[in-house]
This record gives sequence, structure tokens and C-alpha cells, in this order.
Amino acid sequence: MVERKEYLNQLISWKDEDVIKVVTGIRRCGKSTLLLQFQKWLKENGINDDQIVSINFEELEYEELLDYKKLYQYLKEHLTEGKTTYIFLDEIQKVPFFEKVVDSLYVKKNVDLYITGSNSYMLSGDLATLLTGRYVEIKMLPLSFKEFTLMTGLSPENGFGEYLKNGGMPYIAAMDRTNEKADAYLEGIYNTVIVKDIEDRQIRKERDSSKRKITDIALLKTIAKYLASIIGNPVSIRSITDYLVSTGRKISPNTVGDYVEALTESFVFYQAERFDIVGKQLLKVNKKMYIVDLGLRNHILPRKNYDLGFLLENIVYFELLRRGYRVNIGKVGNTEVDFVAEKHGVYKYFQVTADMTAKETFEREMRPLKNIRDNYEKIILTADHLTIGNYNGIHVINLVDWLLEKNDN
Repeated sequence: MVERKEYLNQLISWKDEDVIKVVTGIRRCGKSTLLLQFQKWLKENGINDDQIVSINFEELEYEELLDYKKLYQYLKEHLTEGKTTYIFLDEIQKVPFFEKVVDSLYVKKNVDLYITGSNSYMLSGDLATLLTGRYVEIKMLPLSFKEFTLMTGLSPENGFGEYLKNGGMPYIAAMDRTNEKADAYLEGIYNTVIVKDIEDRQIRKERDSSKRKITDIALLKTIAKYLASIIGNPVSIRSITDYLVSTGRKISPNTVGDYVEALTESFVFYQAERFDIVGKQLLKVNKKMYIVDLGLRNHILPRKNYDLGFLLENIVYFELLRRGYRVNIGKVGNTEVDFVAEKHGVYKYFQVTADMTAKETFEREMRPLKNIRDNYEKIILTADHLTIGNYNGIHVINLVDWLLEKNDN
């Protein structure tokens, strides 16, 4: 078991603070394990067993507690008199009206509350209204490449190929990764997310009459497959609709929008908006979408759908998110910068390419960065080792070294 240090440190830093800690992320990315690791840390640092109450709503023994009134009564009975009780509610979105329980616990003294969920819709609607300014969200992702190599013991060279093929779901890294086993496991995750998590989302949305139900699973999978095939390319609801119409489906942009929203709320796909670098403002057209795990992409797409450049771009996008950046697609004049990464008001600009050794590729990747007139850092990440260096302030860095943090950028 790899200790997810970045996420664990976030929980430790928020311990006993007067906010609810909400851990979100796609199913099987390690949220439950993170809670267990934090509970272990608590016990090693002076917290008694009777101060910890932990419920995983995926376990059958807690089925009765899916009734929010029974859950609240159970938790009240397990509060420790005169000491802080640390309460962990895993996959809380399975409990209808769970926000009432969370809100009531929040106002009690000596309660430190941690919840997880596999759908971002849990942080909208009633819960968002009740808890505005009273929770912090910790957004969890599958394993980084660095974590993957630590867990598998593979060399960076061998590990990178595995990471591209099978992705970074923690159990994938721990298992015997034959093609059949890995594919079967990823199929289980994918089907569970598409069917079970979307179903949980539906239960909550039944109270919102303005939202359409996601009833056509085949359509949902078709849209997911299409989005997986165009990662790193500009996309809009209209372009997705046009594609579906071209295949013979009669469908409206509003329906497509609802289905895309379901896929993003379940953390399968993430949207990156375009950003005007000169004007420092977001643009409303032609977002890009990235898939949370390349193993899932390889599962749902035919093996012939392979473009190394876009796969590397997908990896870099999520690595930047892991490192705490807000990430957008950059526009400067008529050129595009793969990523504009911002943290604490400081920007970094990134280009990503599989190989920089061809002269035309080198010049193409350099051009957008040269067009940027500010003095923020400009970086090109490449899979080759031959072009690394500093070119008039533009740093060319080997991608694997960057992922393993073997440099200062």
C-alpha cells in the first residue's frame, strides 16, 4: 500500500479545523484507503479507538444506516464524551438527505467530520446551500506516475509504458497486470461508474425537476467513447451533438449536455477551458476534455486508437492538477499553448510533445511560447532526451524526469 502523502498531509493539516473535510474523486482512486491511512495516523498520534467512528456505505453491514434518521441516531450514540470524535462517512452520497446529518453534526462541539463521495453532484444543491463556507474539498486522483513506480517497483523506463497502457488505479498497480486481468478490473470500474454512480446521482437529482434523468446507458457509453477518442482536441456540446446526429441518432444539444455533465460529475472526464493569455480571461468556446485514467481510455477504445502526443498531454494535465495548479488551455494570438498553469497568482506555460528532435516540431512547439511577452516560466515537456536544455529562457525538460520531480520545475 502506497501512502498517498500529498492527500494525507492535506487531511493532517485540516485536522480539528472547524470545516467538514470532503474527499472527492472517481470510484476506486483510493479515497477509502486514504481515510484508513489517516485513521492509522490519528491512532499513532494519541487518538483512542473509541474516538473514531468509521462507516463505509458500500458495506452491507451498514445498510440499515442508509436511512438518514437512523444514521444520525447511530452517530449521536457513538460520540465520545469530553473528547473530539472523528467521524468518517465513506461514499456518503448513497444516503438520501445525508446533508441533514452532516449539517447537524457540524454544529455539535467536539466533532471532526470527514466524508467521501464519487460524484461531484453531492456538493451541489442542498448540501452546498447548507455548508457554504463550511467545508473544504480535497480532490483525489488515481496514482501519479511517481506513486505508480513506487508501488510497482518498476524502473522509470519500464514503468512508463505500463502507466500509459494500464493507468494509475491503485489496485491495478498492486495486481498481476496481465492484459486479461487488468482489462477485467477496468471494465468493472467503468461499468460501476457508468451505471451505479450515475444511479446514485439520479437519486439526488429526483428532487431537482429541472434536470433530465440519465436513462439511456448505451448513449452515455457512446458519448464517453467519443470523448475518450478526442482527448486534447477542442470540443463543444454542439460538436458532440453533430457527431451523434451524423451516426443516425436524433438528439438535442440539451440532452447531450446532461449526459456530458453526468460523465464530468462522476469524475470520468475533466474539462479544461481556454484562456486568453494576453487578456488574462477565460474564453467561452472550444473547451478540451481529458480522461481521468488512461487505463480506462484503453479499455473503452479499440487498441488502434493510439496517439502518443495526446496521451502525454493527458498525463501532464492531471499531474498539474495534482500539484495544485488551476489548469487551462492557452491562447496567444493565433497560436495555442497546451497548458496555462496558475497557482497563487503565478503562471507557468507548458507545451507537451512526444519528440522534439525534428526541426519543424522543435520550431512549432517553441513558437507559441516565444509569442508570450510576460516573464512567467515557459516549459516544454518531451519524451526525448536529446533536446533537453534552456533555449533563451524556454526550458525543455524530459517528461519522465519531470513526472518523477527530478528537476526544479
